[in-house]
Amino acid sequence: MTQDAVADVVKQDWEKATAYTLSDEDIERAGLLLGADIAAREREYIQTATPDNIRNFAVGCGNDNPLHCDPEYGETTRWGSVIAPSMMAGVINKPLLGDPMDPDLKARTKSLFRGIHVFVSGGEWTFYNPVYPGDTIYSFKGEETLQVNPSEFAGRNVVQVRRDVKFNQRGEVVGVYRIIRILTERKTAADKGKYAQIEPQTYTDEDIAEIDAIYAQESVRGAEARYFEDLQVGDSLGKMAKGPLTVTDVVCFHAGGYGFVPYAPCVGRLAWKNRQRIAPFYVKNEHGVPDVAQRLHWDPAWAQAIGNPMAYDYGVMRENYVFHYLTDWCGDDGWVVRQNDQIRKFNYMGDTQVITGEVVAKRQEGGRNLIDVMVAMTNQRGEQTVKADATIALPSRASPMVLPPVPIELQARVTEMWKRHGELLRAKRHRGA
Repeated sequence: MTQDAVADVVKQDWEKATAYTLSDEDIERAGLLLGADIAAREREYIQTATPDNIRNFAVGCGNDNPLHCDPEYGETTRWGSVIAPSMMAGVINKPLLGDPMDPDLKARTKSLFRGIHVFVSGGEWTFYNPVYPGDTIYSFKGEETLQVNPSEFAGRNVVQVRRDVKFNQRGEVVGVYRIIRILTERKTAADKGKYAQIEPQTYTDEDIAEIDAIYAQESVRGAEARYFEDLQVGDSLGKMAKGPLTVTDVVCFHAGGYGFVPYAPCVGRLAWKNRQRIAPFYVKNEHGVPDVAQRLHWDPAWAQAIGNPMAYDYGVMRENYVFHYLTDWCGDDGWVVRQNDQIRKFNYMGDTQVITGEVVAKRQEGGRNLIDVMVAMTNQRGEQTVKADATIALPSRASPMVLPPVPIELQARVTEMWKRHGELLRAKRHRGA
């Protein structure tokens, strides 16, 4: 096939891939799922935490905190071991057995939003227990809200908030993640071209030196306790840099375990099987080769085809960068109770983010010393790309042991789901005996 013929085939494939629309029917059908908790049957690349995959996940975020990376150091801390960055719970999952979805509901919600682009626009984590090496994580999830909005980027969009409840093999709640997902039409976004005028950033040696100076002053609080009584409203949390963003950053984040569920990008025969499963997820590249639509995070041509000037990061990367910033600041004895973040702008290849924060309130509640902070992530164009707020429990000199929150209301639901998993597992083993 000639180069022109390949280009024509690719053009047709891209037109097909960007032709899917947000239909009123799909929006109505999606509403049927609100309030239904479903056992998460996905098998993530990581099902059980180990010292190695904890370290790999942390390193994939640029996080060298020895509490996550050095088992010998971990043994000296209040935790007695390395622990995972709490957000790692989002990429660990072993299939949870549960009652199947009602057949009628399943049939009525099949193939929802087929071919529609989805990106993470932020979310809120609440963290209840650490993830230790040896912990296996299960979860159940359910759609909480659905909203249709006008959009400057893509005509209109659908905003869905899903609650993921993560717990370990002991039935202890590890964390709850309310994830905000934005669904947009690829073609409408490409036609509008809202961000088409943004040019790739270039850097002089002096520019890189300024970024390096931020990296050089960063520090991990670690074993040095940060006491509640020493802080005042208005205190700065310091400064952290992330970037300039490269494809290598995205590769490293994937290498830590992110991004393989539910679409399962893969290689060779597995990729062929996956194309049979979810054909619309594969769109021919400029060489006529079917490749994952997810490649907009590293393929500038495909990113431009759906309305962006170049490839960009995953929103979840910046969520983890904010968490890294908070834990570097609070030290081993602190505990990030809650993190809420809004992803306001894309982070394009070549962009540099600088994270800053300050204490906005301090209070004592439920026997804990709590600090409320505001965090901003700002790029080299002066645009705030992430706005976040968080609550951190800190030790005091009178009360040095920090206790994570207790999920009293949620624990009963987790116990119910975990009990049902055990019943179904025993039945499955009995049938196989």
